[in-house]
Amino acid sequence: MKPNLIIKLALIAVVSVVAIISCKKKSSTTDGSSTASISALTCASTTLSGTLYASTAFTGTATVPYTGGNGGTYSAGTAISSTGVTGLTATLQAGTLASGAGSIVYTITGTASGAGTATFAITFGGQTCSCTVTVITAGSSTDCSTSTGVAKVVCLANAFLATLTTTQQASVILTLNLSNAERWSNLPCALSCRNGLLFSSLSSAQLTAAKAIAQAAFGTTTGEGYDEFTQIMAADDYLGQTASGYSSGNYVIAFLGAPTTTGKWMLQIGGHHYAQNITYDAGVVTSITPLHQGVEPKGSFTYGGTTYSGPMESEHSAMQDMLGSFTSTELASAKISSTFSDCLMIPGSTTNTFPTTKQGIQVSTLSTAAQAKVLAAMMPWINDLDATSATAFTTIYQNELASTYVCYASNTSAVAGTASSFLATNTDYVRIDGPSVWIEFICQTGVVFTSQIHYHSVMRDHSRDYIGL
Repeated sequence: MKPNLIIKLALIAVVSVVAIISCKKKSSTTDGSSTASISALTCASTTLSGTLYASTAFTGTATVPYTGGNGGTYSAGTAISSTGVTGLTATLQAGTLASGAGSIVYTITGTASGAGTATFAITFGGQTCSCTVTVITAGSSTDCSTSTGVAKVVCLANAFLATLTTTQQASVILTLNLSNAERWSNLPCALSCRNGLLFSSLSSAQLTAAKAIAQAAFGTTTGEGYDEFTQIMAADDYLGQTASGYSSGNYVIAFLGAPTTTGKWMLQIGGHHYAQNITYDAGVVTSITPLHQGVEPKGSFTYGGTTYSGPMESEHSAMQDMLGSFTSTELASAKISSTFSDCLMIPGSTTNTFPTTKQGIQVSTLSTAAQAKVLAAMMPWINDLDATSATAFTTIYQNELASTYVCYASNTSAVAGTASSFLATNTDYVRIDGPSVWIEFICQTGVVFTSQIHYHSVMRDHSRDYIGL
């Protein structure tokens, strides 16, 4: 795709600043209208079709929505020169108004004199506004294909932002603070308990751009990361065939702080049974938690002609294998008497706190083989992000493995040495609790399919949850 067909938005003062459009009421100028009239220009929703580079020839369009159109025709306007950054003109294209809401289109042409803000004073049908576009440094690119790691996530985030209207941009970029960071949930509550934009509100192109961010941020490990994310969304669509309130369209995306490789911001993507909260700081992933994953149904299902074998089976199997590697004596030390109906660190809770005393068996007392199984049990969660970050967090948790504890509850029918006997019944529960890492996995009675169990899990970090907030 040619660079001048893609918009890259920046809402912060960095080199990669891309086209931002905003319109404010202004005094009248001439236009090309004849019998046309409107009641309002919706200037906040104006979109630009391309990216403006300094000292580079440009041809594109600015589309300005209106309301109250009278169905009248209008001729092409005269060229309006830009102020601020000069060298550009905006010319109204001829057309016919809708009876009600519609859009008028301006052709933007010329060569921008430099980087910065170009302003066009426009009027149409008795309404006026001042539109501004930001011109980026010549040689910048919106092509993210050559970027890697966090730089690619940021590039794709800005490419996604550039597909949005200014109203949508205001909804998706929020203040980075603890209150906003804690707005995540395991419930099918859409925006009532989450930040950002609903997937169902996005156009096909916008949704593709949003999912590209998720793919870069969540990683490409088969069965984990982005693959697992799409499967869990499919499970929600499957539930939606039976019960209301479940749909991949109810998933959301939000940025707490503007995406950047130099500053600090958080990516939030989630919905029922899924929540990713990844914090970036100076181009590095500094926190991968809180992370929530669940699935109903837990096993195979078919939706949209595709059969899914169980999105969380890798997490389930890894925990089973870990407990199955313990001896009877080790299991006795790891067993706790509590009964759980959900994860202790309930998804989305703003009040729960980590226990001050660790429970169960210390990993350093386990056999070498069992210790390896504990680390392996963490991997399905760690592998839900890009490979570089996954490697870094694996090293952290491996270095703390000896001081990590494992406990489990219920599992009354479990047998030492038989992995499949664990985590098979409602309230069966297991926890890994380290100096940093915290992972819980529980079996719950199904909500939609009440004759089955389904899975809930949460990953937290004692040191890095909502890091620095």
